[in-house]
Amino acid sequence: MSDTPSPDAPPADTPPDRLSISPDSPYFDQALLARGIGIRFKGAERHDVEEYSISEGWIRVALGKKVDRHGRPLTLKLSGTVEAWYERPDPSDTGAGDDAD
Repeated sequence: MSDTPSPDAPPADTPPDRLSISPDSPYFDQALLARGIGIRFKGAERHDVEEYSISEGWIRVALGKKVDRHGRPLTLKLSGTVEAWYERPDPSDTGAGDDAD
């Protein structure tokens, strides 16, 4: 029964399970994207990811410069192992650990 984290435990600094760079998506979060998200897909770091899901094991990448009739890039869904991390620390934690006297 102790497998669930306690409600008093601080949240780990990990990205959400699913995130998208498209403002039309329900998984879009500008504050998280401003911190920078690093993605490793099948052991290789990727910089062209439009959307990802860690639990489902997939990423979406743009298909060249092709766009649909609404001007949005065409995407390709690739399946495999996905890892995500923040590239910059949380801005709200900037002064929390500075005790350099």
